[in-house]
Amino acid sequence: MATSSSSAVGKLSREEFRRQKDLDAARKAGTAPAALDEEGKAINPHIPQYISQAPWYLDSGMPTLSHQRKPKTGESSSASIDSWYDRGKTAGPAAKKYRKGACENCGAITHKKQDCLERPRKKGAKYTNKDIAPDELVQDLEMGYDAKRDRWNGYDASEHKKVYEEYAALEAARQKLREEQIDNQTTTDMSVVKKVAKAGKEKKEGDDGDEFGSSDDDGEDEDKYADAADAVGQKLDTKTRITVRNLRIREDTAKYLRNLDPDSAYYDPKTRSMRDAPDKSVQPEDAVFAGENFVRNSGEAQNMQRLQLYAWQSAARGNDVHLNANPTQGEILHRQFQEKKEKLKDTTKTSILAKYGGAEYLEKAPKELLQGQTEQYVEYSRTGRVIKGLEPAKAKSKYEEDVYIGNHTSVWGSWYNKHTSQWGFACCHSTISKSYCTGQAGIEAAEASSTLNMLNRPHASRSSPPREEQQSLVDQHLEKQARGESGSSAEQRFDHSGKRRLGESDGLKLDQDKLRHAIQEEKKRKNGKKDEWDDERDERNKKRKVGAMGDSGFEVTEEEMEAYRLNRPNFEDPMANYVDSEDL
Repeated sequence: MATSSSSAVGKLSREEFRRQKDLDAARKAGTAPAALDEEGKAINPHIPQYISQAPWYLDSGMPTLSHQRKPKTGESSSASIDSWYDRGKTAGPAAKKYRKGACENCGAITHKKQDCLERPRKKGAKYTNKDIAPDELVQDLEMGYDAKRDRWNGYDASEHKKVYEEYAALEAARQKLREEQIDNQTTTDMSVVKKVAKAGKEKKEGDDGDEFGSSDDDGEDEDKYADAADAVGQKLDTKTRITVRNLRIREDTAKYLRNLDPDSAYYDPKTRSMRDAPDKSVQPEDAVFAGENFVRNSGEAQNMQRLQLYAWQSAARGNDVHLNANPTQGEILHRQFQEKKEKLKDTTKTSILAKYGGAEYLEKAPKELLQGQTEQYVEYSRTGRVIKGLEPAKAKSKYEEDVYIGNHTSVWGSWYNKHTSQWGFACCHSTISKSYCTGQAGIEAAEASSTLNMLNRPHASRSSPPREEQQSLVDQHLEKQARGESGSSAEQRFDHSGKRRLGESDGLKLDQDKLRHAIQEEKKRKNGKKDEWDDERDERNKKRKVGAMGDSGFEVTEEEMEAYRLNRPNFEDPMANYVDSEDL
C-alpha cells in the first residue's frame, strides 16, 4: 500500500521505491508503526492503494483517508443541494418615485429595461411615476459540485398537481360524453329492458354494477399487466424488485445451440458466456456470433488493455501511475510514452541507415506486383497470340531507347544509306553519331554531296534534254508496252523475288530439265556427297564474287528454289514419318 499521495511521492528512484516497498511490508507485518493521517489517526496498512491514494483534485500532500469520508455539514461554506433562489420574493415595498438608473419600463432598480420581464408599457414608469414595481431580491448562492449538476434543483413539486388536474378534467368530460351517447341510444322496448334486467341479476355479488363504465375499463386490458411486465434484456420481479442481469432476450438463439458438437467452443453456464467462436469454419466478420473474445478485441477495448498494461509496468518501475485513481494522468503519460517511443525508433532507424546504408531495400513493392493479380482481361490463342485484351508488350533491350541527343528528333540507326552502307539519323541523314541535327537542310546537303549525284551531274548537264513533265508509273508502263520493251533483268529479278514465296505457286513456267538437274543436286547435297558439293560450292562463290563486282550478279534460280521446296522436310505434316509395315 502506498500511503503517500501522488504529489508527495512523485517519480521515485529505484532506491526510494525499494525502501517504500520494504516499509509497507514492515507495516503489514507489524514491525513498523502504521502511518498517521492529519488528525493523528492510524491508517490500516492493509488498505489497497486505490482506496488510500487520494485523487489529484483532493490531494492534501500527506497520507490521509479524508477523501473516503463524508464531509461534515458545517465544514462546507457552499449552500446545500436543496437550496435554490426564492422566486417572486421582493426586497421591500415598492418605491413612490422613479429613481435614476432604474428600469425605464417598470421602475425596479434591480434590472435594466432590456432585462425587464413585464409587458412593455405604452409610457414607462420613468415618465409616468406610476405603478413602480418593487425591487427583486437578488440572492448569491454558492452551490457545490452536486447542486450545480442537479437536474431537479429548484423544481416545485406542486407544479405537477396541475397535470393531474388537467387529466382529471379530461376524464370527467369523456365520461359525460359517454353517458349522453348511452341516453340517446336507450329504447322503450320492454323486451330489451327485461333482457338488461335479467343480465344485471346474473352478475356476481361483488360487482358494483356501473352501467355507464369509464375510460379505465377501456384501457383495462391494455394496462392490466403493465406493472408486472418485465423489461427487455433483464429479469425483474415486481414483488421483490431484484434484477438479474446478463439474461438474453428470449427471441435470440442461445449460444450453446449454435453448435451442438460437444468438442466445439466451451460454454460457461454460470456466466452464460462463450468466449471462442462456435463455428470456426465461418469468418468472424460474416458470422452472426463470433464469440465474446471477438467483441472484446474490437473497438477501443485493445487500447484500454494497452493503457492498463502500461499503468502496471510503470507502477512496477516505481512511477506513480494508477489507471483507476487517476485515469486522465495515465492516458496523458501513455500518449507521451508512445510519442517518445516512435521518435526514438525513427532516430535509431535513421542512424543505422546513415551508417550502414540500405534504405532502398526497405521500400516495399507495389501491392499489384506483390499479389500478381489484375482486373484486365486478356484472351490468347492456342499458339500464344493475343486475340482479345491488351496489346503484346514490345520487347525492350538493355540499352537506352528513345533518347534523342544533339537536338535530333530520331534515334541513331533510324536511317540507312544504301550507297555507302552506313547507318545514321532519319531526321537529317547524318552518318556521324555525335553530330548536331541540321534538319531538312542537312538532308539536301547530303543528297547534293553524294557520290552518285556528283557522277551523274556532268553527264546530265551535257546530254540530257530539258526535263519534261514527270510521267506517272501507269503512263510509263503503257509506253513500254507500246514500244514492246521488257523490263531490265534487275527489275525482273526484283519482281520474281518480291512475288516468290516459299511454298507458293505463281503460275511460273519452269524448265523441266533444269528442275530435274536441280533436284538431283539437292539430293546429292543432302545425301552427304561432300567432295562434289564443296567443289560446286567454291565455283558458285566465285560466280557470286564476279557478279557482285560486275553488272550482272548470281542468284538462286526458280528451279533450284522448287527443288529445295520439294526436298525439304515438312515437320507440320503428321504423315511425314509414316512407314507402312507391309512394305518392310
